[in-house]
Amino acid sequence: MPGLMDTTMHFLSLDAVEQRSADEPRWLKERRAEAWDEYERTPMPTTRLEEWRYTDLRKKLDLDSLRLSTVEALADNPEAWPELLRAAMADDRAASGHMVVIDGHVVHTDIDPSLEAKGVKFLSLHNAVADEPELMREFLATEAVPATQGKFAAMNAALWNDGIFLYVPRGVQLDLPIRVTRWFSDSGAAFFSRVLIVAEAASRVSYVDEVLSDDLAAHTFMSTAVEAIARDGAQIQYVGLQRLGRNALYQSEQRTLAGRDATLDTLNVALGATTTRVDLNARLLGPGANSDMLGLYFGDEDQHFDFNTSQDHVAPNANSDLLYKGALDGSSRSVFRGVIRVHPGAQGTDAYQTNRNLLLSRGSRADSLPNLEIEADDVKCSHGATVGELDAEAKFYLMSRGLPKIQAERLVVLGFLGEVLSRLPLGGVTEKVTRAIEDKLSKGQ
Repeated sequence: MPGLMDTTMHFLSLDAVEQRSADEPRWLKERRAEAWDEYERTPMPTTRLEEWRYTDLRKKLDLDSLRLSTVEALADNPEAWPELLRAAMADDRAASGHMVVIDGHVVHTDIDPSLEAKGVKFLSLHNAVADEPELMREFLATEAVPATQGKFAAMNAALWNDGIFLYVPRGVQLDLPIRVTRWFSDSGAAFFSRVLIVAEAASRVSYVDEVLSDDLAAHTFMSTAVEAIARDGAQIQYVGLQRLGRNALYQSEQRTLAGRDATLDTLNVALGATTTRVDLNARLLGPGANSDMLGLYFGDEDQHFDFNTSQDHVAPNANSDLLYKGALDGSSRSVFRGVIRVHPGAQGTDAYQTNRNLLLSRGSRADSLPNLEIEADDVKCSHGATVGELDAEAKFYLMSRGLPKIQAERLVVLGFLGEVLSRLPLGGVTEKVTRAIEDKLSKGQ
């Protein structure tokens, strides 16, 4: 089975890469080898880099303690799956298709037969390499998240074990979302997965990717690369919902490519893991392209969230709007770093960037660094950031109407964060996130 190897071998080695690719076609072997070369050439990020100034990987990521997971795949039988995984799936509403990934293995896939008949492809990456080699050669780790994008992108491209491929042909529109649930339980392991979404011209698809686990006994690393490509006039909604347990470090490299008149919206929700790092780059490549970039995070205890975003306006007359909001309790901390780049010739750009943070305790902290880089003269661009405490007037108003203090504070927090969810109201996601936030608020009372 791909991915199994001698557990005494350090997972960061050329031998490990070669064993990952043992049964793969030549072009993929070469692509992994090139990624490994890029990984070795690229230094590990340090706090001397502006993009990593507030996240010290020497304290957050212990690569020497990790190994590649050797857990065997579970059967396609929900009764054998962990209880929390089954509960998460039970909360989901109707879908066009489902995929379940457990400890890096795709164990279940289903899709509406009518969509499959129209040419929609929803496969594990391993199956896609075998069944759709031309599409894989064209899109996998090439234009969106190539190995040259950085140390973690190269590591992922060299070592990914499996992942998700979703392809929507020209003009096909999915009315219900695709739902993927990924569960991790192998404590002390390093996991590498990829998501590749391609929507051809005038197609439409929503994709919800939930990542979760129980608390883990030892430091565990989850690396994901997300590639979302919307051709001319296509619409993609991507939702990443991260609810990992303690001792998890979740790192996600995401890039969206929007063609002429395409819409490519993202929502990143971070509620779990001890450390979270998301690098999101939206590239607006065609006139009329649009991207809403939404983010929501709620931290407690010693959780650490780091979001590094960029809006690259390459084509004229394109629009982007970023809104990231977070609430922080205990000694948790957030870092938001965002930049709007307007490239030469991208006249008529309309771009906005907002980060707002709510501090619920004296020990919490938020750092926000929005930036603009504008190389065109006919644009509308703005950025802003706020860090503040709970709205005393709103809390007083609710208490004057008879609500207890704890319930009043809970409603203020939910109202503050709810603005993000209202912008992308996919069925089941809002309710699931709201319940998770309520659970965290209850813990802090």
